[in-house]
Amino acid sequence: MPKEHLEIRHAIKPQISRLGLASVIFFVVSGGAYGLEPLVGSLGAGWAVAFIAIAPLVWCLPVAAMVSELSSMMPEEGGYYAWVREGLGEFWGFQEGWWTLCYTAVDMAIYPVLFVDYLAYFCPSLQLPADHPAALKVSLLRWLVALAVIGTAFFINWRGIHLVGKSSILTLILVLSPFALLTIIGFSRPGAMGRMFSAIRTGLAHGHSGHLLALGVAIVLWNYSGWDNVSTFAAEVKDAPRAYPFALISALLLITIAYLLPVLAGIGTTTSPALWSESAGWPEIARAVAGHWLAIAVAAMGVVSAWSMFNSQLLYISRLPYAMARDGWFPPIFAKISLLTGVPVAALAVTCVVAGFAAALPFTKLVVVDILLYSTELLLEFLALIVLRVKKPHVDRPFRVPGGWPGVILITALPMGLALMVAVTTAQGSRTGFEQLLAVPAVILSGFLIYFIKRGAFRRAV
Repeated sequence: MPKEHLEIRHAIKPQISRLGLASVIFFVVSGGAYGLEPLVGSLGAGWAVAFIAIAPLVWCLPVAAMVSELSSMMPEEGGYYAWVREGLGEFWGFQEGWWTLCYTAVDMAIYPVLFVDYLAYFCPSLQLPADHPAALKVSLLRWLVALAVIGTAFFINWRGIHLVGKSSILTLILVLSPFALLTIIGFSRPGAMGRMFSAIRTGLAHGHSGHLLALGVAIVLWNYSGWDNVSTFAAEVKDAPRAYPFALISALLLITIAYLLPVLAGIGTTTSPALWSESAGWPEIARAVAGHWLAIAVAAMGVVSAWSMFNSQLLYISRLPYAMARDGWFPPIFAKISLLTGVPVAALAVTCVVAGFAAALPFTKLVVVDILLYSTELLLEFLALIVLRVKKPHVDRPFRVPGGWPGVILITALPMGLALMVAVTTAQGSRTGFEQLLAVPAVILSGFLIYFIKRGAFRRAV
């Protein structure tokens, strides 16, 4: 093992338990059923339920299996960056890290903004007008609230990963509670089961364009994405080789249930596209199921979920510049950790600053672009899995993808096939879809350019 990797092991100590890791994974990947409402509204109950039920098998399980094997083999800080660097070399390792940082930098700001959106349910002064741009006072107030979210998450992360884990366990219980009530009450309503099955059958019989189905697939995959991100702090996990497979499978089962049951219960009450939409969503669906009190509870936990998602995302993304700085790709200050808490403070602070600026920008989330960039990174990780199986067959792997080489090929082909389908269908669907796809090669080429510029600077220094 290279000297710098040994130094990382000594500098950073395992602090988070299996339960804490599983809770962090829940919020890195999901945060609850929030965000699935437009899927039902646009595709109907049948296709929405089918996508939600099938995605764990063809997308989540393959990625979780890959992450489990590589995390058990190389439980290092930086996670997938370290795997790709070890398996495919320095060039591709840098690309893995850079591409992640590129789309995550702006992506991170979505969660503080989502926090403000749900808080606006209780504070009308934070609401954005539907028919004209927001006044400067409203925009500034929303930004200040978003900065408060970022600041509190910075404090929790600065105190150490163990506190992130404990806070995630607590918020997990809080977020799931109103959805559990929604599910129980929704299924107990007279005739709910019959309406649910009827809506699913009718929905599956209704066809959709390939472009609309691809968008639906992208929405579902985005709601099920992020399994590999939790690998970046592996050196801080207690008994990481065994903790990761347990936590990943536990989180996968919990997330699938947390998505599927509330959607089924909600469909048993209403299939109105006006309610299954971004503007209405779960609070109004909860109101239809049980009344105003449940709407308030669901909206309140939307605020909690958004904060916890940002808190967990901040944990994993801050470790990436830390690991890359250890290899010389970023200034040395990013590689320094707090002697008090064992946290890379500079990397954590810069991540928060970037998210703070991005939270002030008016932007639209490009789910398709996110999924394609994420899939490009996943491809490198699956290739690293294959190469490391060949190069280092005898290295201890407490968890191995079952089924030998056919199993490895299968878990690689399933998610990559889905991503390819989304890309092809989006490119054929409309001019706007094709223009969105141009962002993907732009980010990829920027990584190539920066690598060669930086590599040239290294050589001149030597």
